[in-house]
Amino acid sequence: MVDFTIQLEKIQQAVGILKEKNVDCWLTFVRETAHNSDPALPLISPSNVTWHTALIITSKGDKIAIAGRYEVGNFERMGVWDEVISYDQSIQPALVEVLDRLNPKQIALNYSESDTAADGLSHGMFLTLQRYLAGKPYEFISAEGILSSLRGRKTAGEVARIRAAIDLTDQVIGRIGEVLEPGMGGLQMANFVLGEYEKAGVPPAWDIKYCPTVTVGPDSPVGHLSPTDQYIAKPGDLIHMDQGVILNEYISDIQRVWYLQPKGETTIPEAVQKGFDTVRAAIMAAAAVLKPGVQGWVVDDAARQTVINAGYPEYKHATGHQIGRTVHDGAVLLGPRWERYGNTPYGIVEAGNCYTLELGVPVPGHGFIGLEEDVLVTENGVEWLGNVQTELYVIPA
Repeated sequence: MVDFTIQLEKIQQAVGILKEKNVDCWLTFVRETAHNSDPALPLISPSNVTWHTALIITSKGDKIAIAGRYEVGNFERMGVWDEVISYDQSIQPALVEVLDRLNPKQIALNYSESDTAADGLSHGMFLTLQRYLAGKPYEFISAEGILSSLRGRKTAGEVARIRAAIDLTDQVIGRIGEVLEPGMGGLQMANFVLGEYEKAGVPPAWDIKYCPTVTVGPDSPVGHLSPTDQYIAKPGDLIHMDQGVILNEYISDIQRVWYLQPKGETTIPEAVQKGFDTVRAAIMAAAAVLKPGVQGWVVDDAARQTVINAGYPEYKHATGHQIGRTVHDGAVLLGPRWERYGNTPYGIVEAGNCYTLELGVPVPGHGFIGLEEDVLVTENGVEWLGNVQTELYVIPA
């Protein structure tokens, strides 16, 4: 039996958001979504679709699905759509009739210059919509603001699924520390993690070619790269991993770091300890200001300045992104005011948002120290969603 719980929660939530933002109507217009899906579709649809499909939600509470003959049953089974309308030759007559009846002033469409998760309407489908509705008085506007809140304000059901994914990932992380040792290559480490995912019956949270990513020692590159056995762990190296899983359609995203302590060494080298303490302090600085009502860039700035003030180079990415159905779940970004991020760092954090807090620093001669924690924004601040790394994980050689 297909579970529509999340979609039911999000559709009801959408009505309230439309009222709040004073937008008459939200239209998700798609076709052949196996080829070119709309990121908003899984929030409100039970499946991919093939023929032209229009999903219409209004601020008055209307919920109307128009779909091809062979797919209307999927929407009827959900039990949430007030009307499910079937067509054969063309969706245009039914779409025009419904919109004429609803008579919205504004129609919010899924396009955005800044938020990839709100930019699902293809140019071809937009042109089709223009042709279908030629001469009609409707004003098309971006649904970016609606989708930012809809994706960002996680329901209780969504938070529960994210927690479960994080808990499973924490269990895998605990087992990694039991097998790490000098002589292991980065690919060998990654294959161990993937084996643990396979035992649990879950896929990685992003492309299996680089989930997990593994950084071994001082020469291994950092980033979204495939792991390799070119870099072999040796005593004194830092091992850094970025990983996550998909469980019940929701993800985790966590970074951890281990130190391979040489024989006879009784204390952690000062440079390594300073690096860890700086990363930890920067994450805590971000957490201290992360609360409803703050702009995303303010959170980023708190962490970024902590790193810079400690004498490390500025990291070249955002401090945090939202997580949910995807590892980069769109909406407000905890990022710097750089052009490539568009308007997303200027957005307002809301209660119910689930974020990563992530950053790292290089430690010459040892490797990279990077941490990533997953948090839930509450009315009063943040709630840590999993086990938090508060000290360096030391593996005696």
